[in-house]
Amino acid sequence: MTLRWTDSQEIALDLIEAHPDVDPLSLHFPELMQWVLALERFDDDPKHCGERVLEAIQLAWINEVD
Repeated sequence: MTLRWTDSQEIALDLIEAHPDVDPLSLHFPELMQWVLALERFDDDPKHCGERVLEAIQLAWINEVD
């Protein structure tokens, strides 16, 4: 299954697996975007990403870690 920008929950789970020791609050959005683009299952146009999308991914990541 490929991931799109709208799959914030699944993206968060993949990021937790790829970066288990990272506090999602410590990331800046440009870095978070690069990490999402680097995920193996991710396949979407970088132009479709914006601040709200990254906020949703970061929030999903925070909720999963808590």
